[in-house]
Amino acid sequence: MRALRTHEIGGPETLKLDEIEVPAPGKGEVLVDVKACAINFPDTLMIRDLYQFKPERPYAPGGEIAGVIEAVGEGVEGYKVGDKVMAGIGNGGLSEKVIVPAARMFPVPDGVPYEKAASLLLTYGTTIHGLKDRGHIKAGDTVLILGAAGGVGLSAIELAKAYGARVVAAVSSAAKGEVAKNAGADEVVIYPRDEMDKAASKELAGAFKAACGPEGANIVYDIVGGQYSEPALRSIAWEGRFLVVGFPAGIAKMPLNLTLLKSCDICGVFWGAFTAREPAKFVEQVKELFELMKAGKIDPLVSETFPLERAGEAIAKLESREAVGKLVVTMD
Repeated sequence: MRALRTHEIGGPETLKLDEIEVPAPGKGEVLVDVKACAINFPDTLMIRDLYQFKPERPYAPGGEIAGVIEAVGEGVEGYKVGDKVMAGIGNGGLSEKVIVPAARMFPVPDGVPYEKAASLLLTYGTTIHGLKDRGHIKAGDTVLILGAAGGVGLSAIELAKAYGARVVAAVSSAAKGEVAKNAGADEVVIYPRDEMDKAASKELAGAFKAACGPEGANIVYDIVGGQYSEPALRSIAWEGRFLVVGFPAGIAKMPLNLTLLKSCDICGVFWGAFTAREPAKFVEQVKELFELMKAGKIDPLVSETFPLERAGEAIAKLESREAVGKLVVTMD
């Protein structure tokens, strides 16, 4: 079988398409014939050894897949050969076949294409955990989302609206603003991609405040980091929750006096660790996502697909912050 693997620390250009043996599932595992693998920001970090987890090389990146069970290992119950499944696996997804622990899998809902099934768990899973467990979202809240046109950002717009919140989407271009509006955003703020000086940072903070309204943002959902975090924090409401989700623009240095002045919280959102520490709660949240999808309240936007041999291009596009919605690698 083919697998696009990392053999050395580096960017997507270092990935190599290898021919490797088909693995056999062990106890509690299944072999999945991968149909689709979504690309996520951790994929860009892992191959550069910049992520929390550093798998032993060589390995294939790709932590979110959908496909068909080809073989079932000892002790697996509730699944059989031919079942359509989806799973978050950390890495290994950019392979034609992959071993998946049965406990990490979910059936693909009826009528959901593989590309969309592969785009649900990490993005919407991160966001439902972030908004509910860390942000304590409630109807009537105002939610400011940085990086609102990416996969995680669009999931935040849809879920925040599903929970009755007002959404301010912050994006880097007018075109991305249209995508955010189509997903349900109430207001859009376009921030500069160039380096901001103090005056520009203050101006952006003013734009965030104007869009959020006089009370400010009850929740800031920060997927971007860098120079955008502080202006967003300055627009937060009294006792607001600033959720740290990711930092493709860099790790921000925050003036902590603002947390005192606003009596606000800065909270980390580490979905991967949450799923390992609280598996039962994770399963319940995935069930809730399925119900929201069935009700038409969430629908992953797959903007582009790539064949396996071009998966490096998808990773590069996400890394450069050019992606809108989800980029998905398909095997057929």
